[in-house]
Amino acid sequence: MPCFNHSSPKCIPNTCRRKTPGPVPITEAQLKAAFKSFDVNKDGRLSIEELRKAFASLGAYIPGWRARRGLSVADGNGDGYVSDDELDDLVKYAMKQGYTIG
Repeated sequence: MPCFNHSSPKCIPNTCRRKTPGPVPITEAQLKAAFKSFDVNKDGRLSIEELRKAFASLGAYIPGWRARRGLSVADGNGDGYVSDDELDDLVKYAMKQGYTIG
């Protein structure tokens, strides 16, 4: 029997169900990919506006504030952008905020 019956979610066998109900914490790799996807001009760095949109998509309560805070934490060279080299610091900051999937 397949795990997913598209006609009714109640037909999913218990062996296929997630063991822990509710939201799942996002991983560092998922966060990194999410941030990179918001580099709309593909210049290899994230602007404050790109960060704001990324944090909004993650469900941040005040994404503009979260973006400014993330930039201040991750922007090691002070150029006003988060580059690929600085992305790990941004991801570490975002991981502390407890974003989830679902």
